Amino acid sequence: MSETANWSYTATATIWRKLEGTDEYGDPLGYALPEQIMVDYEGGLSKRIGSLGAEIVVKNTVWTEFALAEAGDYLLIGISTEFDPIVAGADEVRQVIRYADTFDRMADDFAIITGV
Repeated sequence: MSETANWSYTATATIWRKLEGTDEYGDPLGYALPEQIMVDYEGGLSKRIGSLGAEIVVKNTVWTEFALAEAGDYLLIGISTEFDPIVAGADEVRQVIRYADTFDRMADDFAIITGV
């Protein structure tokens, strides 16, 4: 962990990474066991309901050095040992953005954006 991340990423989140492959309906085959990662986070908007239905919008932005998150994974701010991310109340990862480790050049940083 870089020196900057050492003081910055002080919260714990749980991530469930989707397993490789899909079933005959295109759904994930399931999720790996939950992993705890060190993060910092910011809450955002959640769901807007309008005359044409519900719109998915950003719920949380999570910053971390964890490099394995992908869209379709599930993330929960806090610690969970629940096997099912939906039961745990986790949010789906919609996008992962990579940022350079500007100061230490040890490990890149990532913004994990979740939506509902």
